[in-house]
Amino acid sequence: MADLSVHYLGLKLKNPIVAASSGLCSTAEGVKRAFDAGVGAVVLKSLFEEQIEAELSHNLESYQADYPDAFDYIRSYTRENALSEYLDLIADAKKAVDIPIIASINCISGSEWVAFAKSLEKAGADAIELNVSLLPSDPRMNSQDSERHYFDIVEKVSSIITIPLSLKMSSYSSALANLITRLSWTNKVAGFVLFNRYYRPDVDIHKMTVTKADIFSTPSEMTESLRWIALLSAQVEKDFAASTGVHDSDGLVKHLLVGAAAVQVVTTVYKNGPGYIATLLQGMENWMDEKKFDRLADFRGLLSYRNAENPAAFERIQFMKQFGGIA
Repeated sequence: MADLSVHYLGLKLKNPIVAASSGLCSTAEGVKRAFDAGVGAVVLKSLFEEQIEAELSHNLESYQADYPDAFDYIRSYTRENALSEYLDLIADAKKAVDIPIIASINCISGSEWVAFAKSLEKAGADAIELNVSLLPSDPRMNSQDSERHYFDIVEKVSSIITIPLSLKMSSYSSALANLITRLSWTNKVAGFVLFNRYYRPDVDIHKMTVTKADIFSTPSEMTESLRWIALLSAQVEKDFAASTGVHDSDGLVKHLLVGAAAVQVVTTVYKNGPGYIATLLQGMENWMDEKKFDRLADFRGLLSYRNAENPAAFERIQFMKQFGGIA
């Protein structure tokens, strides 16, 4: 049997497939289903800063008119209640499975709530994935201001935990390679997840309303993480995990070839069920047998920017440079 083991964020995984943060991993039962299906690690559904703040605002609106002195109590109760439920999830998941459990925090600021991170560690989380949700839509905010959010959040969280920390990055950056490189130099980040898939709006032209686009990814979206992992894994000495668009074993193998240490999946599990994890693993093993690879480590990174026969292909962005000969 082929050796599919990898090291990601300093954790040993039996294989590179990671169940991405989603509703599928919002209960211990869901985590157990992912484990039984064969994943190497699980990222729990995110603890959302925005969700906590929204619930806090709702509670305050409901009570502060009649009980103006209750502000501090309501604020504390709302946050502690959300945290308590999440800590229970971590503890229950750790009891249910013996693979790494990665807690996830979806944050938009470096406010005092990041102190929750220490509690996640105490509850048993093996690592924390920080999903920094920053859409650079404010014309008054320059790129330095936007990037400073990443460094502020990393500094605050890393100062209170000892477990590995990964950053789930946005592709919206004026100098993405430089930003990730500088974040890696802090030595406070063990790895990067590329990329965060934001909520996407759409327009209903019949009802003339703003609606939501499909929440599920498509295989065509995979090429974005493929390009950037190929470029960065050869230059930044941190682990990279692919996220968004990996729907089959071909996509899994492609990301490993360009240097990914792990590959996160969710849409394909929603569509095909947890049992599809076994299909992904079997497809990768079949490919390894065909190519005569005994260990995953034997081929990981063979097509990264450093090792590819035509590395410039990963930097090519103009259509005509690639297809200029088409009549």
